[in-house]
Amino acid sequence: MIEYNGGVIPMKAPSDTTKYLIHAEIVADGVVERPDVVGAIFGQTEGLLGEDLDLRELQKTGRIGRIEVKVESRGGKSFGEIKVPSSLDKIETAILAAALETIERVGPCSAKIRILKIEDVRASKRRKIVERAKDILRDLFEEPEIESEKIADLVRQAVRAEEVIEYGEEKLPAGPAVDESDAIIVVEGRADVLNLLRHGIKNVIAVEGTNIPKTIAELSKKKTVTAFLDGDRGGDLILKELLQVADIDYVARAPEGKGVEDLTQKEIVKSLRNKVPVEQLHLVRREVPKEKVEEKQDTLLELKKHKQDVEGRLVAKLLDKNLNVIKEVPVRDLVKVLKTNNMKVSSIVFDGVITQRVIDLAAKKDISCLVGVRLGSVVKIPTSVRIITFDEL
Repeated sequence: MIEYNGGVIPMKAPSDTTKYLIHAEIVADGVVERPDVVGAIFGQTEGLLGEDLDLRELQKTGRIGRIEVKVESRGGKSFGEIKVPSSLDKIETAILAAALETIERVGPCSAKIRILKIEDVRASKRRKIVERAKDILRDLFEEPEIESEKIADLVRQAVRAEEVIEYGEEKLPAGPAVDESDAIIVVEGRADVLNLLRHGIKNVIAVEGTNIPKTIAELSKKKTVTAFLDGDRGGDLILKELLQVADIDYVARAPEGKGVEDLTQKEIVKSLRNKVPVEQLHLVRREVPKEKVEEKQDTLLELKKHKQDVEGRLVAKLLDKNLNVIKEVPVRDLVKVLKTNNMKVSSIVFDGVITQRVIDLAAKKDISCLVGVRLGSVVKIPTSVRIITFDEL
């Protein structure tokens, strides 16, 4: 029941088919209470929208639920929130919400009602169902029984996982046969080591990143080394790094787009059987798409123009990713400028020698290309930096 002007409006129990919930706020210039607000809502919308959308009729038939009002007064004003549950369709609910904003007085006080949002109750319930279903799936389902034929495999895999050792001063993940074997297999990470151990290959060790550990470099001087890498760009990067710092004898690759950690025993055996001597790598490079070749040629032509411009002038051009000049500086100031500026430099073309110091600084600053007169005494070139000498352009 709802009190209204001393009388009583019979009201059905709240409908369990509520579709939408109208959220509104009210501000009144004076002290008002909940019954005043409810009375204003019914009184000032009466006859406004016709019989089909009359609030009292809608409540009698259960298409509008119990109107909730919370109001408080402070500083001579009243502030509150209004919630109107609706099982009408979207258009009718929007019309009803707009009607609430026409209310100008509550009791003797001027007032303003503003619609904040219309909540889709069903969507909210669906979200709660999804979140609860996740909790139930994660926490309340019993683990399925292990099939008897898989017990041996699970035990075998667990035993082999326990065989992973920490090798060298960097504590690299490795199999137990690295020391005793004349040949070793170098992979990318711990997961690759585990997969090979599961399939009985124990002379395996991981580099754990693109910075090749000293332990790998030392082992490569004493043993026959096969680099067994993923069939993606990550594998390409690690291979470049390995070839620069370690003595690699053979290269094996997982199938295109696959990682070593995901291979079956058959795929592992096939990949290792198809390993290629490192001297023949240039014969098995992947075909580069025509558009990539054209893009590379255009880049080289643009770099050549910059090279011709700086040649003999002892200057350096700092270029953005589109090979436009950001800044031109004397070669003697190049290191200082790179250290002290945060310009987004992508390439550098300079009339000077490419030194280890410049290369290291370029890698630190995410500079992808260095073009110089010649390459100096360089120990290591990061895979992220491309080096081009004037003779190559």
